[in-house]
Amino acid sequence: MGRKCTIVVGGQYGDEGKGKIISHLALNDKPEIIARGGVGPNAGHQVKHNGIVYSLRMIPSGFIYDKARLLIGAGVLVNPTVFLNEVQNFKVDGRIGIDKRCTAILQKHMDADKGDNSKKIGTTGTGCGPAQMDRVTRTAALCSEVPELAKYICDVPKEVNACDNVLIEGTQGFMLSVLYGTYPFVTSKDTSASTMAADVGIGPKKVTDVVMVAKAYTTRVGNGPFPGEISIDDAVKLGYQEYGTVTRRPRRTSRELHFDDLKLAVMINSANHIAITKLDVKFPAAAGITEYEKLPKEAKAFIENIESKLEVPVTLIGTGADSTAIIDRRKK
Repeated sequence: MGRKCTIVVGGQYGDEGKGKIISHLALNDKPEIIARGGVGPNAGHQVKHNGIVYSLRMIPSGFIYDKARLLIGAGVLVNPTVFLNEVQNFKVDGRIGIDKRCTAILQKHMDADKGDNSKKIGTTGTGCGPAQMDRVTRTAALCSEVPELAKYICDVPKEVNACDNVLIEGTQGFMLSVLYGTYPFVTSKDTSASTMAADVGIGPKKVTDVVMVAKAYTTRVGNGPFPGEISIDDAVKLGYQEYGTVTRRPRRTSRELHFDDLKLAVMINSANHIAITKLDVKFPAAAGITEYEKLPKEAKAFIENIESKLEVPVTLIGTGADSTAIIDRRKK
């Protein structure tokens, strides 16, 4: 079998439903390793599997595939308390590792993340920005220096480059990239597929697929420009209103897809698969459907318009919250 390395990234402002797509890929593609890139515990993922909703901030959301080794790449900021709580709550002790190079988030970082800049940008207050600053100024504490994490420390690049099937989880969304997003209303690092690969120590020639996830409408949490924004009342009437996984803040909503942003995201991420989530929210008659041919006519037209404008096939379509409510067109 040839080597397979799939990266999943968000194409919007985060909250695209990556957790759902990752859980499906984990259960169906059966990767040996599921490795997490991205910023840190400021990004939450939700997974619904067998009727149970899991909210995660540190461990990979592909954990529901219980035969995979779970890894946190060197580029990820780790809050030891959050990590240890999730290891216990989700029963992954014995199959999870943290790269020895990861930066540790300390209490001083969380304290510093609640000042004026946090209010201006709309950050999550989880300490990620200040911890990232310490890393850049070479003053950060590494996870290998935190005694309670000792049993989990490993060398992630050596592990991921030694296996044949790797799934890399990205976090947040492309429009929050510190390089390509709505600066200064962005996160503290780049969020593209290239950075996710670097975060876990995978070289670009080893990446086989990039799945870019987008919701059937657009949302964002935090401040900054947001074209087509509608009121919370209108979002509630449409059934679109959502709340942040980490902060529980109401998400800002636009009923439209922002195609200029998505085209840029496709180009920079080299996406060769598009995943669309929450099609059932935009088209309730699509709820629970798992075969493309059975989708309502208007839902098919919506998908085909995305493919036409982005020139990338929509191969994964979420039609409900559970990990099984999905149309997988990749084989076709």
